[in-house]
Amino acid sequence: MKIAVACDHIVTDRKNYLVNYLKEKGYEVIDCGTYDKERTHYAIYGKKAAEKVVSKEADLGIVLCGTGVGITASATKVAGTRTVLARDISTVAYARKHLNANILGFGGRITGVGLMENMVETFLDTKFEPTNEDLEVIKKLDSIAVTREDQFKNEHFFDEFLEKWDKGEYHD
Repeated sequence: MKIAVACDHIVTDRKNYLVNYLKEKGYEVIDCGTYDKERTHYAIYGKKAAEKVVSKEADLGIVLCGTGVGITASATKVAGTRTVLARDISTVAYARKHLNANILGFGGRITGVGLMENMVETFLDTKFEPTNEDLEVIKKLDSIAVTREDQFKNEHFFDEFLEKWDKGEYHD
């Protein structure tokens, strides 16, 4: 199984730990970045990981930033994703079993290593077991997505944003 993993600069250490953890468990990992602590923006990396999943280059994705909120929100914007922001095992299991979640998001600063490992294992081990009601809900969720072909795998999508960032025009 191939897993796309992505983070922002705030939790690169946690992402690196997770990449090694997954490899030790026998998973193939696509490390979508970021790779260091240089200040960057989570949206770039959430998009990259989500695109790997949607294009079937990866089977599932895992994204993390400080709280998980920003990178999960950005991954969700890619049509074809069903991303879960999780804080506990029950949420992860439900999202996989009933909603066929294909990307797990969590906060690297607020999730302990043991819980992170348990959520990842639950995400990867839980099988989709849909009911007719689940299938209808997924159909409705997927119908909300807006597809913009010009954005998918567009490596220059964030160029304007990054230019402003480099000039100091963006403040968060």
